[in-house]
Amino acid sequence: MKITRYKKVQKYLKFYYNNFGFHQPYQVLIDGTFCFAAFTEHINIKEQVPKYLNSQVKLLTTRCIIIETEKIAKKTHGALTILKQFGTHECGHKEAISGANCILSMVGKKNPKHYIVATQDRDLQEKLRQKAGMPLLYLHNKSPTFEKPSQASYDKAGKALEANPFITETQNEALKIMKEAFGLKQEETKQQIKKKKPHNPNPLSCKKKKNKSAKKLEAKAGVSEGKVRKRKKKKLPKHLKEQLKSAVNA
Repeated sequence: MKITRYKKVQKYLKFYYNNFGFHQPYQVLIDGTFCFAAFTEHINIKEQVPKYLNSQVKLLTTRCIIIETEKIAKKTHGALTILKQFGTHECGHKEAISGANCILSMVGKKNPKHYIVATQDRDLQEKLRQKAGMPLLYLHNKSPTFEKPSQASYDKAGKALEANPFITETQNEALKIMKEAFGLKQEETKQQIKKKKPHNPNPLSCKKKKNKSAKKLEAKAGVSEGKVRKRKKKKLPKHLKEQLKSAVNA
């Protein structure tokens, strides 16, 4: 696998880990369409998917998906053989329903069991993209592809960061459980912002600036009143005085 593909997968897995509580071993819920595509392209799901995610993985399916695949077993006999290799999760349906509806019921609104859904069904993919925290895996160009998180997932993660930029939603839920276990109540503390009191203006800034013409008039008025500056007389040094006297006497 190329380095860029590996980095993207790890980046997306880290996003789901930080914001939605996904952890290893990742539970990959596989339907018949994914197995059929793998059979057609000669892809070994048991080897390729864990290698692609570079993580511990549980490959799972449901009874409804197996029954649906059995109904069209003539065309998908190889896909059915692959599907039966995986563990079966109880979906709780007494009467079998379609594989797509079974997956939607397993995922629910918030995907609490943290499934990664592996499917080639485009209608199902579109419905799952509307749910936050719903990773998708499909086959493209004979290789597994982990889809970029949907806009719904980014929006949900963004709201959680705005509420508390230092604690993720998963960590926040863990804190709530711990507080309830120790009998502590979560109290919301609101910091009151102190309003600045209005200060009196600087008295010096309130003075009107004097024009240059007014300053000149004041200077002239001072001269007329007799306030004249005296010039300081410069005193000659002694050696110069003696030289002048000697020159006069000569």
